[in-house]
Amino acid sequence: MIEASRVSVAYGHTPILFDVTARFTPRRLTALVGPNGCGKSTLLKAIMDFVPLTGGTITLDGEEIRSIGRRKLARRVAYLPQESHCPDYMTLGELVELAGFARYSLFGGPSAKDRELFHDALDIVGLAGMAHRQVNRLSGGQRQRAFIAMILAQDAEIVLMDEPVNHLDMKYQYATLDLIGNLTRNRGKTVVTVLHDLNLTTAFADDVVMMRDGRIVASGSVRETVTQDTVAQVFDLDADIFERDGRLVCLPGAKGRETIAA
Repeated sequence: MIEASRVSVAYGHTPILFDVTARFTPRRLTALVGPNGCGKSTLLKAIMDFVPLTGGTITLDGEEIRSIGRRKLARRVAYLPQESHCPDYMTLGELVELAGFARYSLFGGPSAKDRELFHDALDIVGLAGMAHRQVNRLSGGQRQRAFIAMILAQDAEIVLMDEPVNHLDMKYQYATLDLIGNLTRNRGKTVVTVLHDLNLTTAFADDVVMMRDGRIVASGSVRETVTQDTVAQVFDLDADIFERDGRLVCLPGAKGRETIAA
């Protein structure tokens, strides 16, 4: 379990997170939602120990993240940032092979199991047969799926994703989030992902952490957390929330449409 306890973070003299406490339950998909700039991405970076804490602690199964070595942490936690880059000359196959680095010995390379993971990851994201293609020759959506394949091939027990479906069309948004959900249901992985679309959140997430201005407004299961009151608090939006085919749907109410128009 990943647990953040009273975590605060600042960039220089600018506070970003304030006294954040959250638990991410194993084998569930947790969505971080909230307005731009509310601290969602910073929370993921803090979990990865990419930014120093000005207060509080973050632990993985009771051990402070900052005391875990990078290589050991990479075996347990995979991280997909909001923007990913690689050298122009790198092929898709070479990119995905990077996923196994934390498992390789000093003089070793990919094992047969690693190569099977690489192949399966490319197949899952719809890029099978394209391992020879240079990443810079892929479309924007294909590149995003390529980096998702790399994260899947890392085969870590915990996966952190910052807006993984941001550059994908609707078909691959649903396919990717369905895949991510299957990681929790069928492979026992823990997934924490930043999402902007509340309807994607209610369709695919198990739990939700709603943030605003560097603080957590609400957290818990989807049905406990995504309510008219919390949507109004977090997004300043009057919303109608109703159930259809067993899932919650969020649409702007009459006042919400007036707010958007204004």
